[in-house]
Amino acid sequence: MRKLHVAAFAAALFVAAGIAPSFADGSAVNVAAVNAPIASGTATMATSGMQIAAMDFGSPPSGEIPILYNDHHVYANPSRLKQNRTLAAIVKNGVILVPLRSMFEQMGATVTYDNASKTVTAQKTGASVQVTLGKSEAVINGESRPLDVPPEIYKGVLVVPVRVMSEALGAYVQWVGDRRITVVRYIPPTPVPTAPPTPVPTAPPTLAPTPTPTPKPIVHRGFIQAGLTDGKVYNEYAAGEKTVGSSYVAAGAYYAGDFAFKVDWRQDTYNTTVNGVVPQSVTGQPICTPSLQSTPGASPAGSPATIFNTIDGGMCFVSPFRARDANIDARAEYKIWKPANLYIAGAYSQNTSTTGFPALRGWGGGLEVLPKLDQQFTWYGSVFDFPSQTGKYQVTDPMSPNFDNVYRLQYNVIKYDVGLSYTFGESPFYIYGGFGGDTQHGNSVTVDSCAGIGPGGTCPPTPPTSFNHTHSGPYLGLGLKF
Repeated sequence: MRKLHVAAFAAALFVAAGIAPSFADGSAVNVAAVNAPIASGTATMATSGMQIAAMDFGSPPSGEIPILYNDHHVYANPSRLKQNRTLAAIVKNGVILVPLRSMFEQMGATVTYDNASKTVTAQKTGASVQVTLGKSEAVINGESRPLDVPPEIYKGVLVVPVRVMSEALGAYVQWVGDRRITVVRYIPPTPVPTAPPTPVPTAPPTLAPTPTPTPKPIVHRGFIQAGLTDGKVYNEYAAGEKTVGSSYVAAGAYYAGDFAFKVDWRQDTYNTTVNGVVPQSVTGQPICTPSLQSTPGASPAGSPATIFNTIDGGMCFVSPFRARDANIDARAEYKIWKPANLYIAGAYSQNTSTTGFPALRGWGGGLEVLPKLDQQFTWYGSVFDFPSQTGKYQVTDPMSPNFDNVYRLQYNVIKYDVGLSYTFGESPFYIYGGFGGDTQHGNSVTVDSCAGIGPGGTCPPTPPTSFNHTHSGPYLGLGLKF
């Protein structure tokens, strides 16, 4: 068989562990064989049938056995200490003992010594050994095991039976009798590779729920509204008569940023006041000579009549009738206080009547709180002053001495309104109600042109008559925002 180097031989011993004899269990050995002189040159190992090249381990002291550890010898001269430790094995009572600290530290263990209890503890991952000097017992991995030979101090070093090393750490120990060496083979167990963590399957992305679109708030830009009014009328023809029939209020507005444009309209229908009767004769009437008695179907004398003052300074009478007064104005407004939605405005207004009074027109201004269209419940109000509404009246009765004269009327008109509105949920419809009206105070009546010449060939003097008109009352209606 081919000669092998001792290192290769040690590896072969480890591979052939299943057939080579071992003293890991503390079996006795032939001490005489151990003490036999080492032959130089080549020798045959009887136990394995293999040949190894003789190595010079020096001349060990009596009873000491060189140790070949993992292919290299750990001592060459028995008389020399390495790192203050005797690195050799001894044989006692047929049992091989090895230096505990040297061997265990070679195998990666940590060794500690308790001087009080004379106990040595060697530990490494997955293994622990505890032995006590002079005690035939070892605690291996927490389990008590008997020892054939107790641990002892040899040349200042604690030596223990090889079974401690083999059983605790799984080392391979081989006695080579014809070479008088102890072969120790220890390969740390290859840790079982930790299986890579099973990758957590990537969960399919959870689609975010489609958010319910938040409805955009409806921005209203304006409104229109209309309602019925129930008020009273004071003028030359009505002394506080209640409105009847077609008495309405209406309005519409458009908001444009800080600007707003609005139209406001009111109509009062009423029956004239019965405050006299048709006289028996109109002879001597200087101003008004109506054709009540001279036309077919005229009201006979004594019939109920509405007696009133005329613009040219006289008096007249007519049969009671249903009259209508109306007011309309257009406003251009600018917001001056946002929290209250308060606007300052300029306006142009017109007042008309079916009583024969002339239409009155003029400019004015005022303040107005417009309703907040984005609120369910809101209030509003306004006051406007038209200081000079004017109109012209021409006398058309040919029997009047002032026939064809033109009179100029000037009025100061105050118009006001206040109310509340309530919107039905998200609906654009709302109801509203309030109180409104106007006061028309006649400042003057002047002769604008004189066609009929009075006594003395001059125009008649300015009549002293002053006229006051009032319309007022509550109202209720329905509106639409847009």
